[in-house]
Amino acid sequence: MFEVYNIAIIPLILGLVELFKRAGVSNRFSPFVAVILGVLAGIFYITTDIKQGIIIGLMLGLSASGLYSGSKNFMQGSGK
Repeated sequence: MFEVYNIAIIPLILGLVELFKRAGVSNRFSPFVAVILGVLAGIFYITTDIKQGIIIGLMLGLSASGLYSGSKNFMQGSGK
């Protein structure tokens, strides 16, 4: 079952995506990597029910990619 403390997986996904980018994965593929990592975390860590794990994983992965792009846009726009 999904608990509130599982939201802490989002920064973990962000860190893993950053590692993938430093390993040579293109920036344009980083949202896909975040979603894949989120789905894997949802299925294997949060719940054993495949359907529920995919939905929770999508939520985590999309949140991680949105958090990354939102903070990046904020930091680029703050220098104006």
